[in-house]
Amino acid sequence: MDALNPERHVYSRYSADAVIRAEQVLSKITNGFALLYSSGLASAFAALTYYQPKRIAITDGYHGSHMTIETYKKTRPDLVLVNLDDEYQDGDLCWLETPRNPDGIALDIKHYAEKIHAVGGKLVVDATFGPPPLQDPFKWGADLVMHSGTKYFGGHSDLLMGVLVARSREEWEKLWKDRTFLGTMPGSLEAWLLLRSLRTLHLRIPRQSQNATAIVQWLSKLAETPTGQEFDGAPGGVVETVSHASLQGKDSKGWEPSIQMEGGWNATFSMKFYESAKAFKFPYLLNYFVPATSLGGVESLIEQRYQSDSRQDPKLLRLSIGVEEGEDLISDLRQAFQAVVKVE
Repeated sequence: MDALNPERHVYSRYSADAVIRAEQVLSKITNGFALLYSSGLASAFAALTYYQPKRIAITDGYHGSHMTIETYKKTRPDLVLVNLDDEYQDGDLCWLETPRNPDGIALDIKHYAEKIHAVGGKLVVDATFGPPPLQDPFKWGADLVMHSGTKYFGGHSDLLMGVLVARSREEWEKLWKDRTFLGTMPGSLEAWLLLRSLRTLHLRIPRQSQNATAIVQWLSKLAETPTGQEFDGAPGGVVETVSHASLQGKDSKGWEPSIQMEGGWNATFSMKFYESAKAFKFPYLLNYFVPATSLGGVESLIEQRYQSDSRQDPKLLRLSIGVEEGEDLISDLRQAFQAVVKVE
């Protein structure tokens, strides 16, 4: 049986019309061989069972991935976690999320690919925050690319989906066989919704990227404005810092995110307030932004990240920028800043 191009569909755990078609389309978009899963975390677990690491190099990032690793650890109690910048050992797995959740900071894929490959290990890149056409992790040395398809590939906040993209057909077939008996393939309705969404991916992602870049520039100037002064009608002394790949500049090795993110900047990022009480109140003062978790949809979202991930600073807000008019979003932020300074 040719699993990627079946002549007929016998059993949906093996293949289904909408699932196969979505995988074929995604394979072209991602420059690899795409396999769909029932959720982003299901795809993360599939990557772990495929590589069976004894050690994983990882940094902060999405708390769901860390909890999936904890679940995998039940099958391998001797699993060791090390930091991305620690020394690697033979057979390690490097788990690199870039741009990173929730701060939107980009990490150098090529650097970590060379580091892990030097000891015979593998590099998994969680590229959820940097979907096509923003970056191509394979170009910089990734062995396997993961996406939460729920986010930008889905784009409408109405489906659950995970994606693994392999470099080769042989790797894809091994992952497909594992998925068959893990039982984590997606439903046909979800795959149909994904196909619907992929038709507008080339329109949505650049628009969200452009909006986010303009908003980040505006917010970064506001963060530089001291208390008692205003920037463009918004009061200073509320925002302490803004985190986004476009603000990083060069690192100590001379690398900068624009080298890697050739198609534009990420549309999800964070800002930190000086006061946690104002960070709690701010999302509910907005009109265009929806106070909710998740990201990647056509509607702009904002959340006090602490409410979803207790590891985060209560003063940190994560923003997911949608496809609305950028000026409308900035105007909405402006009026909310004007209102939040009155919060006791």
